[in-house]
Amino acid sequence: MISFPHAKINLGLSVVSKRPDGFHNLETIFYPLPVHDILEVTPSEEIRIILSGQTIPGDTQDNLVLKAYHLLKKNHPDITPLEINLYKAIPSGAGLGGGSSDAAEILKLINRFFNLHLSTGLLNAYALQLGSDCPFFLQSTPCFASGRGEILVPLLLDLSRYSFILIHPEIRIETAWAFSRVKPASPKYDLKENILQPIQNWIHLIHNDFEGPVFEVYPLLHSLKKQLYASGAIYAAMTGSGSTIFGIFDKSGLPVMNFENMRQTIVG
Repeated sequence: MISFPHAKINLGLSVVSKRPDGFHNLETIFYPLPVHDILEVTPSEEIRIILSGQTIPGDTQDNLVLKAYHLLKKNHPDITPLEINLYKAIPSGAGLGGGSSDAAEILKLINRFFNLHLSTGLLNAYALQLGSDCPFFLQSTPCFASGRGEILVPLLLDLSRYSFILIHPEIRIETAWAFSRVKPASPKYDLKENILQPIQNWIHLIHNDFEGPVFEVYPLLHSLKKQLYASGAIYAAMTGSGSTIFGIFDKSGLPVMNFENMRQTIVG
């Protein structure tokens, strides 16, 4: 059984407050993009994961896909071992949600593979144990997200008439580090209202709280954002806590860009 976990970008991101549980309340819009990993499961004599594609730093046993498998097996002991093949095209530590997307997708795959008949609510509960943005990846609809990122309100937001350029330098940003550099505060604007404004106005209306502190340490990222605007982007920003910078362009005005030693992905 095979599936294709997708990436996301954040359109706006406000860190609202620190929670008693150590997490943060935030407001953002998750927008899915058709950049995919590949995930395949087959029966096996023992549980194992085979990784290929983009390098995933850290211990393989800490991979969220394996954690998702063991989380389900804990409550469903009839789940038998699987060989899990994961091809990574979505870079890690890039703000694109690749790890969370893989984790959410393996929950869905195992649910189907073993006919567990888990409800959407129960899948969401499992997903939230794996990551704050994991519940979003159980579906693929643009959403306004609040709370830790798990309170999702679907939005009628269609950017299919535009193209996206994603620039990912060889910089991995740890989420905990990024949050430690942001001072939580109530948003100064209504993201749900501002996202409905013409995209040409977003540059003045929609902001990512992580950009200031992250750009201070990694000025290259700020430079990339300015280059995207100089090349004709209608809107450009960092996604999540970084390090991917994206630009939104008219399809007819998509520039030819060459960022040496950096991963560049064009969508649409």
